[in-house]
Amino acid sequence: MESLPGILVIDDEPRSLESIERILGDDFDVHTATNTQDAEAILQKEWIQVLLCDQRMPGESGVDFCTRVRADYPNIIRMIISGYTDSSDIINAINDGGIYQFITKPWHPNELISKLKNAVDLFRLQRENELLTVELKLKPDTIEQAMIEKRRSLKARYDWDQGIVRSPDSCMNRVCELVRNVAPFDVNVVLTGESGTGKELCARALHYNSLRQDKPFVAENCGALPDELLESELFGHKRGAFTGATDDHIGLFEMASGGTIFLDEIGETSPAFQVKLLRVLQEGEIRPLGSNTRRPVDVRVICATNRDLEDDIKNGNFRQDLFYRLATFEIAIPPLRERLHDIAPLALKILNEAMQQLGKKVKGISDEALKCFEAYQWPGNVREMQNEIKRMLVLGQQDYLGSELISPHILHATPEESAAEMEHLIGTEGSLKQRMETLEARIIKEALIRLRWNKTQVAQELGLSRVGLRNKMERYGLEKNGKVEVIKPEVA
Repeated sequence: MESLPGILVIDDEPRSLESIERILGDDFDVHTATNTQDAEAILQKEWIQVLLCDQRMPGESGVDFCTRVRADYPNIIRMIISGYTDSSDIINAINDGGIYQFITKPWHPNELISKLKNAVDLFRLQRENELLTVELKLKPDTIEQAMIEKRRSLKARYDWDQGIVRSPDSCMNRVCELVRNVAPFDVNVVLTGESGTGKELCARALHYNSLRQDKPFVAENCGALPDELLESELFGHKRGAFTGATDDHIGLFEMASGGTIFLDEIGETSPAFQVKLLRVLQEGEIRPLGSNTRRPVDVRVICATNRDLEDDIKNGNFRQDLFYRLATFEIAIPPLRERLHDIAPLALKILNEAMQQLGKKVKGISDEALKCFEAYQWPGNVREMQNEIKRMLVLGQQDYLGSELISPHILHATPEESAAEMEHLIGTEGSLKQRMETLEARIIKEALIRLRWNKTQVAQELGLSRVGLRNKMERYGLEKNGKVEVIKPEVA
């Protein structure tokens, strides 16, 4: 059984010692002394973590004794207990004795126990910190290797070939090629595209495949903060610069110096802030709010927006000179609805991540569910798909996530044929009967999916008998099957 933490209580009043020992005995290994000489003998023999000492005792005060203990046993947490609240005693206790807490009499038993437990936790944390410091000194090579492995992992995660999931014939191949070509060069980049398309993922890929990959990558959503707070977050501030600025604050530009800063939703910033950002980019230095001192910074700036900045320039909402400073290179990220062939591999990658995050494992996604995904427009892009797959994983009770788990608004979108698909159907070779049967099969399949394969309801809706529906399903090969398995990475 784990031993109780050692507490040493010093008080020249025996009754007070007895009372404290009785109260603390269940939670601590309590040692008592009526004078500092006996206390020193206990310190030499016992494993003491917390010292609780009366302030006013004959011969030597509690603060004087704690000062000596601090020199010989610096790790012991020192606390003073006294019925006197002279402010000079408290100040001396803090300055000379390094006192953790000053407890006044009369004290409440529960409060005293709570404070001593906190002191024991502090002692433990000090010891753990010392051990960690020793380990860092003894194993610098190991720590350095761990950092190298971490950087290698990050680089692989955001590599244009591995981190950006896509099919072999994806339209994202062009984007990845641009990322690969631009990443090594120290130029600013603007990423454009709808919300949720993966602009930050591309920004990280640019950073972790650049010469700055060993330096910080920091991100800020510029559309989420008013000007004053945004300026403070990016450039920092001095204490008292504005209401609530109680301490100095280092801005993200300074934190990212040598690395990359990602400014999301740059198009949402005000013209007044755009002027300040332009000055930083031109001069390569920042001036924190409330400070007269400028500080040099060396950062690569990557911005993202879902707006058409060129239209905003024409309308006077975005500065043209700032745009040219930011958009040395511009990369457009296509929406998910234009990445039809990417939906299956992307869905499986998202499912892998969701299983690891939620601690729940399935074998994969049904082929039917993936076809529903491919028929949907995904206005929220990848972010919307992430939410949908998490929802399906939480609700799923089978080995595979099926179409019955899909949200109604996605499921009901499946019958919407694109103009290209209808044109293909009309232009298909074959007799009128064959073309009508193709259309009939699609209508029946949509109804089956939407009504979660309830044949009775489907038959009623389409005006068929159950036998007639079953015959058509057999004729067109409409069966609820087909599963796409998750192969890797393996989830425990």
